[in-house]
Amino acid sequence: MSTTNNMERYFVRPDSIVRQIWGDADVVLLIFAGSAAEFALNRAVDWLFYTGRLPADPIGRLFSTVQYAQAIVFADTTHAHHTVSRMSAIHAGVEKNRGYSIPDWAYRDVLYMLIDYSERAFRLLHRPLTPAEQQDLFYTFYQVGKGMNIPDLPTRYADWTIDRQKHLQQDLEHSAYTDQLFLRYREELGDWRYNLLRQAQALLVPQRVHHLLHLPQKPLLSYTIGLYGILNGLGLRKWVQRALLPTEYLAQIQALDKFS
Repeated sequence: MSTTNNMERYFVRPDSIVRQIWGDADVVLLIFAGSAAEFALNRAVDWLFYTGRLPADPIGRLFSTVQYAQAIVFADTTHAHHTVSRMSAIHAGVEKNRGYSIPDWAYRDVLYMLIDYSERAFRLLHRPLTPAEQQDLFYTFYQVGKGMNIPDLPTRYADWTIDRQKHLQQDLEHSAYTDQLFLRYREELGDWRYNLLRQAQALLVPQRVHHLLHLPQKPLLSYTIGLYGILNGLGLRKWVQRALLPTEYLAQIQALDKFS
């Protein structure tokens, strides 16, 4: 088989930065720390309360979402498209049960969060993406959006950054749902892990999200994040994960690593 045909077998190329991002458990956890913050502010968050899955089990919801994302990023093209179609069918079922459609802008919001926090989390732990990597990241999720028939998607990274800012201004508000979700995060994580979550969110999220959630202005985590590379290099990563995260989820967290 030729190299070209072999590369075309995959939804995401084996050498893509997207695989590097979504194959790193620590980066993935930061993606969902940021997304958990912004989800709670979204004007369409009532859809998550309608199903009851997120408020009932916020950490379990995180892992199920990650499994879908990794099933796309690390699959061949056929299986990736099957996963995208399955996601569309699940959402269509929820819409049918509730009796009206999830707004198109809400679908774009979720897609935009995955793009933005993928870049932000990788930058925080490793390095900034190059322009080519930014376009690669954007195009991967653009293809997911097309597969889910999400309309009015920008076709270039530069255009996406403009639309992302519009969505941040138009689609976020602090509501009773916001407070309910953060209460559930606290109940699931306990006080000190919850405080650590908010510090991580403060380092990750856009300014508007930071402001609406009243996140710490100078999180202590900002002074220790540089230790990540040192601890990783010393082979202490799993011990750090064990200390910082609920032990009942440790195996699932470590299973997120695709290259260890």
